[in-house]
Amino acid sequence: MQALYQLLLEVAAAGEGVVQAGAKPIFVGGDHTQAAGAWRGVGRALGIAPGLIWIDAHLDAHVPATSPSGNPHGMPLAALLGYGDPALTGIPGPALDPHRVAVVGGRSFEAAEAQFLADLGVRVLGTADIDSHGLHAVFTEARRIAEGDGHGFGISFDIDALDPREAPAVSTPAPAGLPAEALREALRGCLREPRCVGLEVVEYCPGRDPQGRTARLVIDLVEAAAAPDGAELRRWEDEYGARNYAPLPVVLQSGSGCWLKDVDGRRYLDLMAAYSAASFGHSHPRLVAALGAQAGRLAVTSRAFSNDRLPLLLRRLTELTGHDRALPINTGLEAVETALKAARKWAHKVKGVPDGQAEIIACTGNFHGRSIAITGLSSEPQYRDGFGPFPTGTRSVPYGDAAALEAAITPHTAAFLVEPIQGEAGIIVPPAGYLAACAEICRRHRVLFIADEVQTGLGRTGRLLACQHEGVRPDGIILGKALGGGMLPVSAFLADNEVMQVFSPGDHGSTFGGNALAAAVALEALDILEEEDLVNRTAELGDHLLASLQTIARESPLVREVRGRGLFAGIELNPQVDAHQLALALLERGVLTRETHGTVLRLAPPLVISREELDWGLERIAETLAARGRPPPQAA
Repeated sequence: MQALYQLLLEVAAAGEGVVQAGAKPIFVGGDHTQAAGAWRGVGRALGIAPGLIWIDAHLDAHVPATSPSGNPHGMPLAALLGYGDPALTGIPGPALDPHRVAVVGGRSFEAAEAQFLADLGVRVLGTADIDSHGLHAVFTEARRIAEGDGHGFGISFDIDALDPREAPAVSTPAPAGLPAEALREALRGCLREPRCVGLEVVEYCPGRDPQGRTARLVIDLVEAAAAPDGAELRRWEDEYGARNYAPLPVVLQSGSGCWLKDVDGRRYLDLMAAYSAASFGHSHPRLVAALGAQAGRLAVTSRAFSNDRLPLLLRRLTELTGHDRALPINTGLEAVETALKAARKWAHKVKGVPDGQAEIIACTGNFHGRSIAITGLSSEPQYRDGFGPFPTGTRSVPYGDAAALEAAITPHTAAFLVEPIQGEAGIIVPPAGYLAACAEICRRHRVLFIADEVQTGLGRTGRLLACQHEGVRPDGIILGKALGGGMLPVSAFLADNEVMQVFSPGDHGSTFGGNALAAAVALEALDILEEEDLVNRTAELGDHLLASLQTIARESPLVREVRGRGLFAGIELNPQVDAHQLALALLERGVLTRETHGTVLRLAPPLVISREELDWGLERIAETLAARGRPPPQAA
């Protein structure tokens, strides 16, 4: 016991020093006995014993006379209250006030311990309380007790309070236990609060944690306890990050299906799906499993070597689209660049355009990415401002005007690059027959028709590809976003042999493009698309979405037009209405979406959204529009 006493003196001194330095100690150890030193040291520094939330499967409130084993392992809480062996109680510092101690999660203890604490007035909030009221309510009550009359409180957490199936690396596991996610939420940000003076995590047994599973969980819990709130995180992002984005004032922390949760615990319905990247929802169990399983086997080797996943993805993509070959890349922008390189080299090597003179035609209002070359195709002044000079050999024609395309084609034209529906421009659906007419013009002039389906592809519009609404088979297809399942950046350019054969080894590549991890996730995403029948489901839900939006438009004077296809829709507002302010108002009502061009709210929910969830979101949109009232009258 003398060695234990000396150890506890050291722990107490360490805790006291941290508090005196103006910081908050985090104690991490193997046995809860260390608490007998930790909180005495904190109390010395504060000049008063802190209140204490004791989270433990066991009460640890034996004294020598009641302990079945005589092991000090079962005595630290009693010692902190001033009872027990002098080796534990003799650490200099104030004893805890039993009326400011709350035990949470106790489920394996002797009757003598429970009676001892009850006699002292210590509140035990056990599994029955948690089952009845939930951990969040129980933890809130424990905090109320520990804070008492406004003094500081600490948290002493024994890992065996958790379900041993989640945290097996403990010496005295007890069946059942607290769910880790619920405890993480209860602890979130507590160390950032002025009244919380420290945190202790004990009972970790490294020898029982060969995979590091419990260690990772402990780190998660400590990070949650130290996590800043949303306002502080936004301030850090603004202070330390480049200001090339202006996110809405919400900091998201977790997601499941169509729902997201912020760091402050609020839930939101996602009607953006990360611009279609999260088409399968957030944390889809199959995608999470595929990601984890493949990450544990092989992730990245570069294309200097083949891996066993990529060939499966290449074959699947070509069978799905009917094109001969696929070239895997990472982001949508990279896939667009790949398509441009393929088109120009095809024009030179196959069509006979002199080297360096191949031209690409795009449409005004396009958004294909933000690289220098792609920005050169843009008609948006902000995207171009200050970034020139841009590569030559590009020109633009009005979107939706097939005659303008034909007039712009020259003998040097290599390709026409087009979005089947323009997303960033405001969900602009072209006139019926436009894509088919453009495809016919391109065939007649021997120009490649390349469809950028990064946002619209893989079911978003109620067809596998948006071009299929007009029966168009492009010469080249660009896929991205949804192909990565919302887990990884995965993209691809697909074309037939005549185009793809222009590439030789070394012409084009990417270290990460086609890596095994990305291929495995993309394969699972394509399986989900097919097996959950998401394309047909999106067509049906899309009809419902657009019909509902038309009803909202008829009832709201704020709405100028509704347009879209499938689960890809835009609400164009009257010019006097600030779409950004409307997005902020929807955020307050628990709906996530964003505006584009200041006048359009874009809607692109995950394809897995239920009709009930979609209707809930539509009701919030209708309410928000109604609350905004009528726009001011337009000037004559």
